[in-house]
Amino acid sequence: MNKLFSIRFNKRIESRYFLTFLFSFFLINTSYGIQDKIKDSYDFSDAKIVTSENLSETEETAIEMLVEETESRTKVKLATTSVWPDDSIPVIVVGTKSSFENNYGPFDQNVSAISNKEPEGFTVRYVDDGRDAPTLFILGNDARGMLFGIGYFLRKSYLKRNYRNDSGKIFVSRDLNIDTYPEIHLRGHHASGRPMTNSYDGFTIEMWEQYIRDLIVFGTNAIELLPPHTDDIDDSPLFTRPQMEMMVMMNELTIKYGLDSWIWYPLMYGDYTESENVRKSLEENEQLFSNLPKIDAVFVPGGDPGHQHPHTLFSYLEKKAEVLHKYHPDAEIWVSPQGFDSAWMDDFFTLLKEKPTWLTGIVYGPQVQNDVDELREIIPDSYPIRRYPDITHNYNSQYPVPQWDYAFAATQHRESINPRPRQQKAIFDKFNPEKYDGFITYSEGINDDVNKMIWSGLGWNPKVDVREILRDYGRYFIGPEYAYDFSRSLLELEHNWDGPLLNNTSVHTHHNKLRSMEQKASPKVMLNWRFQMVLFRSYYDAYNRSRLLYETQLEDNANTVLRRAPELGSLTAMEQAENILEQAKLNYVAEDRRQRLFELAGALFQSIRMQKSVDKYFAKSIGRGANLDLIDYPFNNRRWLQQQFKRIRNIEGEGKRLDEIKKIVEWEDPGAGGFYDDLGSLVNQPHLVGGQSYGEDPAFLKSPFVGFAIGGGAKDWRISWARYVQTLYEQPIEMHYSDLDPHAQYEVKVTYVGSAGIRLLADEGLEVHSYLEKSSPVQPVTFEIPQKATDDGKLRLQWFPEEGRGGNGRGCQVAEVWLMKKDTSM
Repeated sequence: MNKLFSIRFNKRIESRYFLTFLFSFFLINTSYGIQDKIKDSYDFSDAKIVTSENLSETEETAIEMLVEETESRTKVKLATTSVWPDDSIPVIVVGTKSSFENNYGPFDQNVSAISNKEPEGFTVRYVDDGRDAPTLFILGNDARGMLFGIGYFLRKSYLKRNYRNDSGKIFVSRDLNIDTYPEIHLRGHHASGRPMTNSYDGFTIEMWEQYIRDLIVFGTNAIELLPPHTDDIDDSPLFTRPQMEMMVMMNELTIKYGLDSWIWYPLMYGDYTESENVRKSLEENEQLFSNLPKIDAVFVPGGDPGHQHPHTLFSYLEKKAEVLHKYHPDAEIWVSPQGFDSAWMDDFFTLLKEKPTWLTGIVYGPQVQNDVDELREIIPDSYPIRRYPDITHNYNSQYPVPQWDYAFAATQHRESINPRPRQQKAIFDKFNPEKYDGFITYSEGINDDVNKMIWSGLGWNPKVDVREILRDYGRYFIGPEYAYDFSRSLLELEHNWDGPLLNNTSVHTHHNKLRSMEQKASPKVMLNWRFQMVLFRSYYDAYNRSRLLYETQLEDNANTVLRRAPELGSLTAMEQAENILEQAKLNYVAEDRRQRLFELAGALFQSIRMQKSVDKYFAKSIGRGANLDLIDYPFNNRRWLQQQFKRIRNIEGEGKRLDEIKKIVEWEDPGAGGFYDDLGSLVNQPHLVGGQSYGEDPAFLKSPFVGFAIGGGAKDWRISWARYVQTLYEQPIEMHYSDLDPHAQYEVKVTYVGSAGIRLLADEGLEVHSYLEKSSPVQPVTFEIPQKATDDGKLRLQWFPEEGRGGNGRGCQVAEVWLMKKDTSM
């Protein structure tokens, strides 16, 4: 372990960082430095914290957090007292309203009389009269409210440090006045270390405590832990403590900060109709529940992993509840119908009608085919619904990135640094909060850090502008001078992922703005992992666009040579085309950006244990955030073409080889009067019938969306196969054509991917083909269209998956469609 954490950058990187920091230090100007005054604010650097004498553990922790977090940002250590100081000294009054009923100093009881009384609520009041110096009240309705009031103060204040003279200032706005309480009572996040997480498994307990504080500042009140035994390996080279020991220590942190402690606890012993498996599982439960000092709720997913029939699941959970209540009598049991097919969903709903008393509520998460509104109509009102939104994954997930370019999917992959503020707001707004009982988000590390803060902020106030949350994020985590510029960068990173990358010239504009911030940043900011994450994403986006432009041009040049094969000769043309394509490997484009990504990956491993590579930083797999390993994944058809060249070279006869080359260069040609759709291409799907807007259907339960196959066998596919349109569960893919020749005979050629059975119908019920599986290997297949379907000059094609699908729900997956006029002249 010591060897692992003593990893240092190589001399080149060390030198570069040192020069950057040194240069940055002397570049700090008035806009990025310490100012003596902040407009309409007062300097509380000499303030005293006045609190009550008798504090609970959570209240003492809240004061400790206030003192330590201000000191870490300003070098100012605020003193605490229970006695009001001289009137000339500014005061920060911190506590619960009940603890200050008789200790408002020169102020009367009206401070509490005008405030709300709701649980977890708080009042912050800036008072500029009654004393010579101002007074700031931070009063919670309860201990949690006190904690969240302090969090509000921290993220709204201007906490500034001057590194030149090692001093700092605490500027508080005179407008800092609010009475507030959370509109959603459960606001939590999945936060626990296991090998497959992209960073958490390398956290120390001190890092966990800091991260929990960060979440609290934005309104989080629950943490969901994971047991040591899940669908993962047992150990990680990054673990700082054994999993069970770390779980107990994190559980103790939830007690210290007065948070709800949940456990995500899948069924991991195989078939639970076998009594021996049930026995082993319950023994494990006993050990875990007896070791944890505090459990508020246990959530057991119905699948992914632990797929069990509802009857088996409910029978086991009743026994699990008995073991749980031996040690935690008030703890709750929640369950999700994840991965259930239609028949199992019906059985699940039937069991709920029996109203088992051991069950507290239902979790709506990934792989549930009904949405919250539908569940609320079916599930008895006595069972609340908790949301479990996946905020960490970009595709093959509950809420995929809409209109995502293949270049991003192929490199940044499923679990990259992914601030998605506007989209998270749309996901949050999809369901009325009155329909559910709160949320705990699904996260596998710190790549979704911004998304966590967005959900916490919206959970407190669903109507808040996400830009305000982002400004708080920049102000508190990076520095007050970054509040606006950094928040705009987060929005711009999300915009980078909107639509075709080839056409998105703003990616480089956004990157240049962030580079300007990087050049002016102080050494402390450059070592800030949140700043490093945003830099990494921006460099990756910019590098991707430069490389996409380059490799697209290389393939176009290669195809130009292939079209000349009849004059050059087939073997010569293929050799020249291959040499052109190989330039992508021999001559990197934007090499400075590429090198910077390797430096930032090393910095992120040092600062927050983020594992951007399997070999370098011990990530479990590429799909778990190790997208540095995909930095050179091809953006053109180089690998597929090389496979084709290898095949064609073995063909006897020049004429036959030329015929095969012609098929390559004319791949997309549907012939006279025909049509070609590359359905996974965001700019070449003109006949695809879209679905609902993103705000209406962010989970794509009713709408077609683009999916991806990256790595594995797909690395040698055509790109038009590795990106495709898909639907979930029983939703069809639909295409419409018009202006067809009513007298012609048409045929359709289709490239299918995936393993689901697919049936194709034309117009109203005319079968083109019955259910069939994908071709292996992937290749186009051709079918005749009934002439009756096109005799009106129009055509409607619909692909249907097999009915009753469960699991992840991925049904139809269609990559390419050619509608071709059949040659009937012969």
